[in-house]
Amino acid sequence: MKLSREEACTLLLRHQSLLPPRGLIGAEGALAHIRQVGSIQFDPLNQVGFNPQLVLQARVKGYRPAMLESLLYRDRALVDGFDKCLCIYPVEDWPAFTRQRESDKQGYARRYETMGQAVEIVRQAVAERGALCSADFDPGEKVNWPWGPTNAARAALEYLYFCGELVIHHKEGARKYYDLTSRHIPPEILAASDPNIDLPAYRQWHVLRRVGAIGMLWNRGSDAWLGVRGLKGAEREGAFAALLREGSLLPVEVEGLKEPLYLRSSDRALLDMEPVDSRPEMAFIAPLDNMMWDRRLIEALFGFRYRWEVYVPEPQRQYGYYVLPVLYSGRFVARMEPKFDKKAKTLRLLHWWWEDGVRPNGAIKAAFRRCLKEFMAYLGAKEVAAHEGCDWMGL
Repeated sequence: MKLSREEACTLLLRHQSLLPPRGLIGAEGALAHIRQVGSIQFDPLNQVGFNPQLVLQARVKGYRPAMLESLLYRDRALVDGFDKCLCIYPVEDWPAFTRQRESDKQGYARRYETMGQAVEIVRQAVAERGALCSADFDPGEKVNWPWGPTNAARAALEYLYFCGELVIHHKEGARKYYDLTSRHIPPEILAASDPNIDLPAYRQWHVLRRVGAIGMLWNRGSDAWLGVRGLKGAEREGAFAALLREGSLLPVEVEGLKEPLYLRSSDRALLDMEPVDSRPEMAFIAPLDNMMWDRRLIEALFGFRYRWEVYVPEPQRQYGYYVLPVLYSGRFVARMEPKFDKKAKTLRLLHWWWEDGVRPNGAIKAAFRRCLKEFMAYLGAKEVAAHEGCDWMGL
């Protein structure tokens, strides 16, 4: 299959529910998108909402954070778990991550011994009292943990979560409350066997899942493969070869790209979709949006070079701390650095940078106003304020 670069970009945007932006409706639309891409990434930073909220506001008309909270903690259609780092994925995918949870259980076994009786204390307390957080326990002594020393109670909660005994019941800000998995995941899902019969089958499933997480992907090293256990170059090659043999993946030659991309065969119909007849719209894209998981791919297809500079020392940043790509009419036209002042209910635009060659005409300005209005409603912002010298059209 051969595609022009424009056709490849169109396919990717259709897969990502961004052509047009905010074309999905309500919690049902949010759930449909997550099922389409498999999972969306969670990150604890909250400049203008957590990353999953930012992902969905670009795709769902009238999106509000309560929609995702309901899908996670009332309907239990989604679950907080691990896919590519911390993620949110459909609850029906739980059995396919069995191997990952078993790997975590074995990997943390050595640390388990350092927690003393904390695990048993936490397990019994949650069973008797229901959803609890680390603050509900005597912290105990410090233990070494993957992200640094922490108290034994928190480590015990996270250990039981990694192993699948606990799930996140709800969150209050960044604080997590855990409860028994058996109380919140349907018994038929908990009883289901791992659909991946062996390690090669698991890798093939996860490689196919990651291709679907983005829409198209190449067979090369990338952040898009983070979290796929044991997937080094040789294992990835083997998984691709098997998926191509069985027809689950289709190779795609894209104009100007030296390497082929790969598309899930089940997504082939995206190429034949009729274009949506609508006015051009703008969207503010999350830094950890699935679409941005392979930034070299985005640069190759869209000509947009993006680097998330949160962990870059300030003097070395090219742009800013938390910068959102701005998409308009199928291309990246700008980037902005926003921050929401919750107390003042003010969206502050710290910086706005137009991409080279972009001239903001009347259509772009109108799309910006519509997008900004939706974004403010999503945040609950009452006003917007631009930092002095911020080139954002002075609206």
